[in-house]
Amino acid sequence: MSKFIIQGKKPIGGVHRTPGNKNAALPMLAAALLTSEPVTLRNLPLISDVRTMLDLLSAMGADVRLDLEKREAVIHAKKIRSTHLNRQLCGKVRSSILFAGPLLARCGAAKLYPPGGDVIGRRRIDTHLEGLQKLGAAITTKNAYAFKAPKGLDGTYILLDEASVTATENIVMAAALARGTTVLYNSACEPHVQNLCAMLNAMGGNITGIGTNRLTIEGVAELHGTDRRVGPDYIDAGSYMAAALMTGGDLTIEDIEPDDFNVLVKPFKRFGVKCHFDAAAKTLRLPPRQTLKTEYDFGDAIPKLEDGPWPMLPSDLMSVLIVLATKARGTTLFFEKMFESRMYFVDHLVGMGARLVPCDPHRIVVTGPTPLHGSRVASPDIRAGMALLVAALGAKGETEILNADSIDRGYESVEHELRRLGASIERVSE
Repeated sequence: MSKFIIQGKKPIGGVHRTPGNKNAALPMLAAALLTSEPVTLRNLPLISDVRTMLDLLSAMGADVRLDLEKREAVIHAKKIRSTHLNRQLCGKVRSSILFAGPLLARCGAAKLYPPGGDVIGRRRIDTHLEGLQKLGAAITTKNAYAFKAPKGLDGTYILLDEASVTATENIVMAAALARGTTVLYNSACEPHVQNLCAMLNAMGGNITGIGTNRLTIEGVAELHGTDRRVGPDYIDAGSYMAAALMTGGDLTIEDIEPDDFNVLVKPFKRFGVKCHFDAAAKTLRLPPRQTLKTEYDFGDAIPKLEDGPWPMLPSDLMSVLIVLATKARGTTLFFEKMFESRMYFVDHLVGMGARLVPCDPHRIVVTGPTPLHGSRVASPDIRAGMALLVAALGAKGETEILNADSIDRGYESVEHELRRLGASIERVSE
């Protein structure tokens, strides 16, 4: 275990290159099991969740070669030695559930243990189970999740009960090798889902409707290897944008996808953020020392920022936007629809001087601008941890953030990158 010690009020500026998208890399790693040929994944984020997924692949018998300098991995699952996943490794990452679909499709069986991940509310897997059952899998859930489809899977029409990103990914991977056609309606269409579908098509799959909420998957007999680049992480970029805005720095962000960032920038503009976007160069620049002011709705009504399926505000960005609202003049209502524990971290912000009122587990009202001061806080999950780090960077004095390791699951070498950009931050082992 470790903690961060931050001296605030140091401008975050310079050039930040966006790493690979964590939420794209994890299902793409799982998809490597769908073929007996080598799969090369480039631009991988070097975070703990990626390493755990690689460890799970190795434990199942895949040959895994990771080149840290090139940020790429070659996975060759020529033979799958075991469809029974390691209990301890499953408990480390939420994305371990993503192996169910590929193992069912290729081997006809899978046994997984309850996945780990952040405790941000009930994270149901019912949509995964129902979708795989409709494809023909028999499932038992006594002490583990056991999936069986000894005769293979058959395509069908599936209407998802929620637009779950990971359930969409799991079902698409299973359907890619199923007999016949699968129509997946109310599917998630986030950029990382699009990355996965494009990868499967490059492996010989036949998926149409990519980028919409209705996917059609024509099953194929087999898939081959591929060489793919993981797309940039827009949540990482949004987090560093917030850090620069909280500290008045002049920041340029490199390697961005224009379609993704049009969605990303929209909620920032509600706070009067000015940015210069160069689509050709795939860069975004934030000028320094910006004065933020909340843009009210028609009739001077208090605005509401709420998350939802893409292309609405991503839930993973909600925490840092709450921190940013403490710097903007005006009042904003934040409505977190997906996870009932996502906003519990705001108690720490109150302790740092923020003016906010929790209405219920899903809604808070923030009024700014409020000068924040250093405090001793604890990171409860990846995104809240990064939000507290952003708050600490903009606060006066020293802040201690306990459980810093939780941030490592989603952000690569965060203290080194922030220090390079001007922050006063150090990691201390506890």
